[in-house]
Amino acid sequence: MDRRTFCKSTGAIGATIGTAGCLGVLGNEGAEGTVLGPPEQDLSEAVHPSYGDEMPHFTVPDPITNEEISISEYEGERAILWTSFYTNCPDGVCPALILRLRRAQEAASEEEYSDRIMSLAITFDPERDTAETLHEYAGQQGVNLDASNWHFLRPESYERGQELLDEKFGLVIEKISADEHDDEHENDGHDDEHGTLEYQFPHYGLILLANKQGIVERAYPRGPQTDIERLVNDVERVATT
Repeated sequence: MDRRTFCKSTGAIGATIGTAGCLGVLGNEGAEGTVLGPPEQDLSEAVHPSYGDEMPHFTVPDPITNEEISISEYEGERAILWTSFYTNCPDGVCPALILRLRRAQEAASEEEYSDRIMSLAITFDPERDTAETLHEYAGQQGVNLDASNWHFLRPESYERGQELLDEKFGLVIEKISADEHDDEHENDGHDDEHGTLEYQFPHYGLILLANKQGIVERAYPRGPQTDIERLVNDVERVATT
């Protein structure tokens, strides 16, 4: 498997370790090429990219705009806020991730630096997350698709999504049947439009923030619990420096 230099181990540390992120200072305290100083917790041994690593390069379609989105096109121009999700998430994890990206989008609009950030949310459930579904989901979550700083990304297939998230981000994505999930967790009664969910996914609540030079400034492995004000402050500092 062609992993990048940021993959420091084969464990699952990145999926379980606590939230990173203290607002750093410019100067020699931080890693080369970074704006923020080191985070409170050292995530350098995590499987996912972390502070000072290169943001993974990838190209994935945006089905709403019919564009091919490449991470490299924003280098030198915009900070990147990235996460992965799926719209059928039954327990609020993915909406909590999208909420944090949306609040960063709103703050950028309020403080007039919208053109300095780009939020990228990639689904790992392309079979159900069609362009129509994603567009409806954006409305439900309050995402402003007209702001030109947000893309919902949809891999060509479930298998392609698996490959991308594994090789680029160190995240293993695997479907589990609803029955299998219910064996471990009490049925919470969440249904989709077709009735009981046919399959679900483990939740990888990772959010990444990279600067304009394509260097990761913050990894938030417990993204749904990340303090929103802290994340917004980190994004503003990175985007406007």
